[in-house]
Amino acid sequence: MTKRAESKYKINRRLGVNLWGRAKSPVAKREYGPGQHGQRRKQKPTDFGVQLMAKQKLKGYYGNIGEKQFRKYYEEAVRRKGDTSENLIELLERRLDAVVYRLKLAVTPFAARQFVNHGHITVNGKRVNIPSYLVRDNDVIEVKEKSKQLVAVLDAAQSGEREVPEYLEIDHRQMKGRFLRAPKLSDVPYPVQMEPNLVIEFYSR
Repeated sequence: MTKRAESKYKINRRLGVNLWGRAKSPVAKREYGPGQHGQRRKQKPTDFGVQLMAKQKLKGYYGNIGEKQFRKYYEEAVRRKGDTSENLIELLERRLDAVVYRLKLAVTPFAARQFVNHGHITVNGKRVNIPSYLVRDNDVIEVKEKSKQLVAVLDAAQSGEREVPEYLEIDHRQMKGRFLRAPKLSDVPYPVQMEPNLVIEFYSR
């Protein structure tokens, strides 16, 4: 098991939830946290602790985004008009690696990030290898021709674990999809409850 995979599973166990809704999640076998102190009795969390947990869940879900970058998303969400919580979710869902994951071109957000990094994805016909690239409405996302027969891509496309949400469309025969519109929080198929309002409260303290 790679170091990245180990940290991914630790995120699940530390938060005590099956963050990506995968059957392989270790939470199904061990609901307590990792490490020698993982089985200690948990105390009732403070308001700060609840907000911190909400932030860690949202950060972790999108491939454990770094704190500096995640805070920039919060600041951009505040700057934009409208509901700040909805703005934050929209920004995260517009990330290219998130779109690749949603289109079922990768099995996990971690795999999607690596797939983009390695140059397997084009946006409107141009190669983009920046996972944090923000996709716009009606952008066309496609797997490069040489990469369309990769086992990892075919396995992801055939997986029955997830469905492609309505704000995206995909043709898995051509490995080509489109970002149709900005999603609302209620549109995003999170396997666990996400509370971006608590994330906003955390940063606005």
